[in-house]
Amino acid sequence: MSTPSGTIDRATLRFLSDLKKNNDRDWFEANRPRYQAALGNMRGFADALIERMKRHDKLATASGKDTLHRIYTNQRFHPERPPYKEHFSGGLARVKPALRGGYYFHVQPGGSFIACGFWAPEAEDLKRIRMDMLYEHEAWDKILRGKALRSHWGELEGEQLKTAPQGFPKDHPATPLLRYKQLYFSHSFTDKEVTASGFAAEVDNCFRAIRPWFDHMSEVLTTDGDGESLLG
Repeated sequence: MSTPSGTIDRATLRFLSDLKKNNDRDWFEANRPRYQAALGNMRGFADALIERMKRHDKLATASGKDTLHRIYTNQRFHPERPPYKEHFSGGLARVKPALRGGYYFHVQPGGSFIACGFWAPEAEDLKRIRMDMLYEHEAWDKILRGKALRSHWGELEGEQLKTAPQGFPKDHPATPLLRYKQLYFSHSFTDKEVTASGFAAEVDNCFRAIRPWFDHMSEVLTTDGDGESLLG
């Protein structure tokens, strides 16, 4: 069931809870109408979220249908995995190459969260980011300590090196940032928050709060060391 407000139904979480207890093809086929209803509900949520985000960002993802990931697991190389994911998730892409960064949502009973950032930056992009951290560390500090960002997301997350990367100083004010190999933020939600009528608006508020960082990263990744555009 797709709702105009984008509210996630409690029935959607109940379906996922039951799927976790009965993750096999026979049960799934017998409960396919429940799955279709939950899928439609999640598409409605994603549609409502996209409509909100289009007011302040440019998204390459056009609809909730395009946003959602498949519920089927890839068993080709891991046949021991259960056949179905026990969550709904989706990603929202920004219009590239000018706008960098991406958004993710994950709905799972007892484990829902949203995330955004750079999960696996390419080596050249990571080098460019680190050079900016080195020379513009005060700007980074100001952005990461921004009131809206901190209140919605907290601290920067991601896998880190044990020390500064090769070729970078080990005693620089930016050294704690230079160690990051991944750069992302996450925010967890309770089941009650997920099924509240304002959940799409709250997720939108969180994603809006990350924009100063995304805008800075977009500038860094689309210009060279002299500040010239790489977009042609």
